Amino acid sequence: MNAPQVVSLGCRLNISESERIRAMLAGETELVVVNSCAVTSEAVRQTRQAIRRARRANPDARLIVTGCAAEVERDAIAAMPEVDGLVANTAKLDPRAWNVPQSPPPVAMQRTRAFVAVQNGCDHACTFCVIPQGRGTSRSLTVDEVVAEVARHVSEGAQEVVLTGVDVTSWGHDLPGRPALGAMVRTVLDSFPELPRLRMSSLDGIEVDEELFELFAAEHRLMPHLHLSLQHGHDLILKRMKRRHSRADAVKLVTELKRRRADIAIGADLIAGFPTETGEHHTANLSIIEELGIVHGHIFPYSPRPGTPAARMPQVEREVVKRRAGELRAGVAKVRAEWLATLVDKPLSVLAERDGTGYSENFARVRMPAGTKAGRIVTIAPKTIEDDLLV
Repeated sequence: MNAPQVVSLGCRLNISESERIRAMLAGETELVVVNSCAVTSEAVRQTRQAIRRARRANPDARLIVTGCAAEVERDAIAAMPEVDGLVANTAKLDPRAWNVPQSPPPVAMQRTRAFVAVQNGCDHACTFCVIPQGRGTSRSLTVDEVVAEVARHVSEGAQEVVLTGVDVTSWGHDLPGRPALGAMVRTVLDSFPELPRLRMSSLDGIEVDEELFELFAAEHRLMPHLHLSLQHGHDLILKRMKRRHSRADAVKLVTELKRRRADIAIGADLIAGFPTETGEHHTANLSIIEELGIVHGHIFPYSPRPGTPAARMPQVEREVVKRRAGELRAGVAKVRAEWLATLVDKPLSVLAERDGTGYSENFARVRMPAGTKAGRIVTIAPKTIEDDLLV
């Protein structure tokens, strides 16, 4: 059955939610949904751009905006002439908010990897972050609910499931007995021996429990790819961000994991130009890229978000922020290029996507041989590197 167009911006959680919205609204072909992001001012700008593009491409459709920007920037988004209405972020997975039937017909998966949102919201108060305003407090799916979601995707043929959320390592804190994330991950692996690949999305390293650590170290079906919600490499800036880890905590975690599983690839979020950041702080931010071997870097130039404590701190000049972000990106690019070179001529297990590329277990992107069917896992020994792709 036909489904509406859903434009997804921002995080993997939004991707997961967008797939569910698309299935829930099956048959609503004269509808366009923009699932927005507000993590930075640039994300809000991109949301506004996406709304305008969607309206130009679909002049006669109803255009509804949901997501974090629809909460944090509600009045501004609602005032856009292209927008017909908003759906609250906390209600976007409720059929009643869209006035559709409770049991829509199934819609085919649009992605070869399935994203399962095991958790939503956040109970922390990082001084730069507006996401709790957009998503509310932390809520977890129960283990049974997670297993049911994974079962649905496995039955549809997903070869890889990604467990995602706003603050995934807080999963279970609101459930009876406060179960640990590692126990839930082990239950998923044990429940689906036929699932070849399970991947974790961004994690708060300070809350990686012992069982999850052991799974990363030893379980071959848990992908060797750890993306840390790191944010900075200097302890004073981390303190001003109200992060709960230190630089040493991150280094210890990664060092111990690499000692146990040498092929694990490290990703991280890093913010450039946080208020009060000096040249010395920036140097520490740069150096942690090399120290941890960050090969998947998400670099965010700091931008003040409405209502956050960091917006009231002494700001770094915009040109300095931009320059430092560029230097962080260059630092990651250097480490990544060296890492990709080590993968040439090495057999890699790659899951084919629909765009002619695929992802290895350690999340290296690989150009697939012509004609490779999306959703297949194939072994490839790349021979060279072109445009950041193993070929």
